[in-house]
Amino acid sequence: MLIPNHISHQQAEHVSSSIAEDMADDVLFEFLHMEIVAHVYREHATREDIDKERVTCVSTLEVMGFRVGQGLIERFTKDCPTFKDDLDIMKFLCKDFWSTIFRKQIDNLRTNHQGTYVLQDNKFALLTQFSNGKQYLEEAPKYLAFSCGLIRGALSNLGLESVVTAEVSLMPSCKFQVVIQKL
Repeated sequence: MLIPNHISHQQAEHVSSSIAEDMADDVLFEFLHMEIVAHVYREHATREDIDKERVTCVSTLEVMGFRVGQGLIERFTKDCPTFKDDLDIMKFLCKDFWSTIFRKQIDNLRTNHQGTYVLQDNKFALLTQFSNGKQYLEEAPKYLAFSCGLIRGALSNLGLESVVTAEVSLMPSCKFQVVIQKL
């Protein structure tokens, strides 16, 4: 590692160590997510009606993500000022919330200003370990259910009930569609 003149060797080691810890955290989160998905699908693999069980698995993962999203957003927003509107909440979700969890912001946020938002992540962390093959494209939805729940849980804790779906047309790019439910 090249060390600039104004940084001591000890500071450089600290920075290097910090980067290594962040990378390890990312790898552990990705591995844990893959194992959770595998475990949920293994639990239901012995059942006969595969399509019905697939829906059950996706639902289970989405509920797990929902609970995690609720807890995380509570911690992340405890010192934040209140949000002025739905768009303000979505911007926070795309920048701060997403960056904390996935180490990068959402690449694109679009809205029709009527309660529908599309969040695009061109290199979604939980899909980067997969190849571009068609068989992986078909398997992608089960790896997105937790993240859909994460978004829905975060929004719920901020007072917005929503329906969140995900779509993958080219790996590892992913689009999350969020439809805010007006009560």
